[in-house]
Amino acid sequence: MTQRIASDLVANVALVHVRVGSSVQAGDEVALLESMKMEIPVVAEEPGTVTDVRVTPGDVVQEGDVLVVID
Repeated sequence: MTQRIASDLVANVALVHVRVGSSVQAGDEVALLESMKMEIPVVAEEPGTVTDVRVTPGDVVQEGDVLVVID
């Protein structure tokens, strides 16, 4: 099942912890966002393999933008 991890808010991408081919478990942090001087971890909800990373550090994302795709 494909899992698309999207941003919940407008934020800057601080870190991306995964790359295409990375294996993740439920609860693993895949990225870190910054908004209003707060750091917001973005985590995988289900285990799988990263098939697409759509952001890089320094990007500005909008609410609903897909950050990472996991199969």
